[in-house]
Amino acid sequence: MAIVVKRTAEASGRDSSKYCGHSLKAGMATSAAAGVNERAIMNQTGHRSQAMVRRYIWEGNLFNDNAAARLGL
Repeated sequence: MAIVVKRTAEASGRDSSKYCGHSLKAGMATSAAAGVNERAIMNQTGHRSQAMVRRYIWEGNLFNDNAAARLGL
């Protein structure tokens, strides 16, 4: 899996050293967090705790419903 991810990154002009098979899992969890409940994400990713799955999705939700956005900044 890691080889496929790295080759795809290279083919798209990206630095392949920044991508690995784990990137797919993190990307799926982050994307799903926009509308899928944590339990469903955990079932897909194999995470056993909400704390761990939240480490994956935190960055994806960084700019959703934050104080600065509510102030129009």
